[in-house]
Amino acid sequence: MSVATPGPGAANWHKPPLNFWQIWNMSFGFLGIQVGWGMQMGNMSAIYEYLGAKPDEIPLLWLAAPMTGLIVQPIIGYMSDRTWNRWGRRKPYFTVGAILATLALIAMPHSSALWMAAGLLWILDASINISMEPFRAFVGDLLPEEQINRGYTMQSMFIGIGNVIAALLPAGILAIFGNTEHTGGVPPYLVAVFTIGALCYIGAVLYTVRTTKEYPPADPEAFEKMKKETAGFLNGVEEVFSNIFKMPSTMRQVALVQFFTWPGLFLMWFYFTPAVARDVLGAPDTASPLYSEGVAWGNICFGFYSAVCFAFSFLLPKIADRYTRRYTHMICLTAGALGLLFVGVAPGKYWLLLSMLGVGIAWASILSMPYAMLASTLPQDKLGVYMGIFNFFIVLPEIIATLFFGWIMEHVLDNNRLAAVMVGGGLLAFAALLCLQIREKKA
Repeated sequence: MSVATPGPGAANWHKPPLNFWQIWNMSFGFLGIQVGWGMQMGNMSAIYEYLGAKPDEIPLLWLAAPMTGLIVQPIIGYMSDRTWNRWGRRKPYFTVGAILATLALIAMPHSSALWMAAGLLWILDASINISMEPFRAFVGDLLPEEQINRGYTMQSMFIGIGNVIAALLPAGILAIFGNTEHTGGVPPYLVAVFTIGALCYIGAVLYTVRTTKEYPPADPEAFEKMKKETAGFLNGVEEVFSNIFKMPSTMRQVALVQFFTWPGLFLMWFYFTPAVARDVLGAPDTASPLYSEGVAWGNICFGFYSAVCFAFSFLLPKIADRYTRRYTHMICLTAGALGLLFVGVAPGKYWLLLSMLGVGIAWASILSMPYAMLASTLPQDKLGVYMGIFNFFIVLPEIIATLFFGWIMEHVLDNNRLAAVMVGGGLLAFAALLCLQIREKKA
């Protein structure tokens, strides 16, 4: 992709359309990010249980993830909006985040205590957020309006592939090394799993950094003046918080849908994998080979919904173009809700794949449609900071879930992991209804 001058924001300048392979290259890094994210989502609850955590303690141990997202994404968005150097605008953040995440992934399975695993999760999630947030703004930076749907669905496609890799690795490594009892701590097979995931992460992000160029500022002098006028930490904090109250109406409407969508997903990630091991396969404890088998099967289920996400991503742009983004998103969320509700009545482990079919359809839309609905409503010079603010409505409900759902698990659900996943399905159903209040329009 060649760098055009003048850049975005110049009078009468329009971003040129990109071909398939250019969109492929700019999105490929999301493959690695999602491998790392999938490692975290598919295995952290099991790692916590391997290290002695009880079911009602797990939500609080996940608190690191939303807290880092709440803080890191707006800051990185603000900084990347004001960055331009020989490496580009967003790419320096991709690279730093990928290096840090790679190191955290390699260290994670060597955790010897709960506090160590929770601390490494904090580092890992912060690093993933440093990489991920600029990728969301990348699409708006480089693609014209008519290609926005394709840009975000290409990201969804790579997210699906990344999740498949992350999900199948535990089963593949177990098949190679065998399924045996271990004496405590994190089992050795997860060391190989996380190491391979780390290499995928850094390799994919560096591929995008190497193959994609960014547009320079339209007016370098005005850009430098803006940077000087808004320099400093306090200016950054003020800008983030002032823009919260200036969100375009469409962003507020989509944010409400996000607020109820993501806790439903978090409950699935918190409890689905250990639920398969304990409640579906009947593992008596974490030392049992059945527990490792259940964790592997739970990851396979995650891989299946990610494969569905990958396949369905090819259809999403056409569906959204025909039926509008909000109705497309509503239907997909409904499919995900039905999938999670079915988990509680599935007669056997293979039936869980039917549940994951609905989740995969929802996941493809969750990763693309909200951002596509936002892209045309946001000012180009604030894409990064607004995408960071939008992340508030993902992490705030997760913080609420981590702080309070442990009590609900212990006192209301009697630590029933499958019931927790079904509660997630109910939240997705409510989010689907909220799609009706979205009005897609330009700011």
